Amino acid sequence: MAQRLILSRSLALVMAKKLPMCRWVSPRSGVPQATRNIPGTPALNLTKPLYTTRIHKITFEIQDGPDFQDRVLNSNTPVVVDFHAQWCGPCKILGPRLEKMVARQKGKVVMAKVDIDDNTDLAIAFEVSVVPTVLAIKNGDVVDKFEGIKDEDQLECFLKKLICC
Repeated sequence: MAQRLILSRSLALVMAKKLPMCRWVSPRSGVPQATRNIPGTPALNLTKPLYTTRIHKITFEIQDGPDFQDRVLNSNTPVVVDFHAQWCGPCKILGPRLEKMVARQKGKVVMAKVDIDDNTDLAIAFEVSVVPTVLAIKNGDVVDKFEGIKDEDQLECFLKKLICC
C-alpha cells in the first residue's frame, strides 16, 4: 500500500512538471487525472486516464505450450510462427524482415515468435530441426513451412498463399 502511494505521488510530481499549470488529483477509480486551472479561463477537467486499453499486437512472443495453444492453434486469424534462437545469425536477419512483411498485411495475418531454447517441447512437436523455421498455421493446421532465409518476394508469396488458402 505504501509503495502504491509513493508511486502515485511520484507520478503526480513528474506529470505536473511536464504539464504546466496542471494539478493532479486522484479520482475514486485510482487513476491519476489532471485538472487545468488557467487564470482567466473556465476550469477544464481533463478526465482521461493516463493509460488506455491494451493494444493488439501483430507480432507476439510465445511463452509456453498453453500460450501457443491459445494464441496460435485456436486463432481465427492465420498465424506465421517463427521458430528462432537468440544465438542464430540467420534468425536475426529473417525475423525483422518477416515482421515487416506481416505488418504490411494489415491484420490479415499475425506472427508468433517461438524461441526454441525456451520452448524445446514446441520445437520437437513441430519437428523443427533447423533455425530459422517458419510455419504457416491456419485453423490450427500447418498449411506451409520453410527453413532458412528468404527474400522479400518469397516471403510475400508465402504470406499471400497463407491468406488466400
